[in-house]
Amino acid sequence: MPLTSHQLKQWMSSLLRVGLYLTLLLSITPTLISHPLAAQDTANDVVAVVNADPITRKTLNEESLRRYGKDVLENMVNRHLILQACKTHGIEVTSTEVREEINRIASKFGLSMQAYLQLLQEERDIQPDQYSREIVWPMLALRRLVADRVQVTDEEFNKAFIAQFGEAVKCRLIMMASKSDAELLRQKAVAAPDQFAALAKERSEDEASASVGGLIPPIRRYTGDTRLEEAAFALQDNEISPVLQLGDQWIFLQAVRRLPATTPSPQAMPSIRAQINDRIRDEKMRGAATDLFAQLQAEAQVVTVLGDAEKSQQYPGVAAIINGQQVSLAAVAAECTKRHGSEVLEGEINRKLLAQALKKANKQVGDVDLQQEIQRAATSFGFVTADGQPDVKAWLQSVTSDGTTTQDLYVRDAVWPSVALKKLVEDSVSLNEQDIQQGFESSYGPRVEVLAIVLADQRSAQKVWEMARDNPNEAFFGKLAEQYSIEPVSASNMGKVPPIRKHGGQLAIEREAFAMKPGDLSGIVVTGDKYIIMRCQGYTEPVVKQLGDVRTELVRDLSEKKLNLAMTVRFDELKSSAEIDNFFAAAKELPKMAKVPQAEKK
Repeated sequence: MPLTSHQLKQWMSSLLRVGLYLTLLLSITPTLISHPLAAQDTANDVVAVVNADPITRKTLNEESLRRYGKDVLENMVNRHLILQACKTHGIEVTSTEVREEINRIASKFGLSMQAYLQLLQEERDIQPDQYSREIVWPMLALRRLVADRVQVTDEEFNKAFIAQFGEAVKCRLIMMASKSDAELLRQKAVAAPDQFAALAKERSEDEASASVGGLIPPIRRYTGDTRLEEAAFALQDNEISPVLQLGDQWIFLQAVRRLPATTPSPQAMPSIRAQINDRIRDEKMRGAATDLFAQLQAEAQVVTVLGDAEKSQQYPGVAAIINGQQVSLAAVAAECTKRHGSEVLEGEINRKLLAQALKKANKQVGDVDLQQEIQRAATSFGFVTADGQPDVKAWLQSVTSDGTTTQDLYVRDAVWPSVALKKLVEDSVSLNEQDIQQGFESSYGPRVEVLAIVLADQRSAQKVWEMARDNPNEAFFGKLAEQYSIEPVSASNMGKVPPIRKHGGQLAIEREAFAMKPGDLSGIVVTGDKYIIMRCQGYTEPVVKQLGDVRTELVRDLSEKKLNLAMTVRFDELKSSAEIDNFFAAAKELPKMAKVPQAEKK
């Protein structure tokens, strides 16, 4: 039997998708066998298919570069500077050293390396390879570059040892914002030293210590502000210090008692010495590495081509030139895709869906439409001129003020999708008199003031309702709400909740509330998995009584809300009915094996 046109279209679509699958599989299979890490980098040009319409890697790279090129290039330039310095000094940081450092950092938090990397990925969206390449490797490289500059002296060790094991002074503290207030309070403390703790609780503006009578952690030498340490160690027990300035606050101390120094056992000293030396060395290395990196940046000759139209013509295909070494646009684009490809591709998929829907509906988004949407957004967010016109210039300055969003990106990622969705639903959105009347009642009509108790199960609700019925007064109802309500607002406010309006989207609650008179107790209202009991306190008096007084503003607001709702529904329909194959996401989920350094290969 011959195929119908609809069946033929489906068959062709399926055939195209199968072909794309085969092409993708054929392209990545050899890669998986020979180079597991390069699977994503050498995949087929097609990264996704949306309703049989492909999105290429070229497009993904371009869009990723458009959005993140500047930040990624800056990071790449910094790494190139460090790499060049390492080559100059004959320094190499191996992958084994990187793994050992990650393992050392993870152990500080009591985690395995795998658990630590997983935590970084889940909590900070940092991929393991990105963490190794962009954070750990530069840190190790800089440390190696400054290693010969960092030595731990005997004096530094002795100070650190005293700071950890030396004598300490346990103190109480009172902090005030005003010097004069601090001086007056100190006089009271000097007159009655045994009342220092009570004064701290009552008057100190440092809440953390005030709650425990002014007690602060013991003060040791060489651990912080030398003035504070000197003041503490100059005190005898119960003696009170002069008023000292600490930042923008004024403080004074009372010594509680001296804590004697501790003497580690001879067996523990080698380990302690090693720990202290490592800590001092790490701190000095961080400072030296920071200084070296600033020096590398200051001495580098960097020509940034990306984003400069004139230089882009002079150096086609180049993103930057670092001390004579070129960084290609392709490399930066690939790096942008590696870091941000997933989120960029999601946006391109959505854009493709909208473009397909517009084409099917025979609609287009023009420059006039985009300008009108920008004007609408400016007005909506309060950017208007003195004569009430949209201040587009000020609005665009606000949108791009973060330094990362350009006007082009704003139009592409926010304005165009919004206009496209409006085009798709504008013919189906209309207001009738019933909508306007309901909108008026919801926004300006009377509201029911109630006390409410929210419960999680039928049995509890029945018990509480019976107690409320047997004791018909507001005070008792409020106590019931405080004791039984699982909803924080009603529980903390003796049952008081915001007044209930009509047409607010909770039909069962509204129907019950508006059927009550002041003093009435509602039945048990079931909504979702909650059980609600209400007591009516009365009705609010509407400020606006005539629809005609607010009709223009009301129609505008209701139209906007109805349009936004229709846009959301339409987009959800497009997503749910689409056939989307995301090869990029699938490739990212392929297992990645760490490369074995050459030195480890047999």
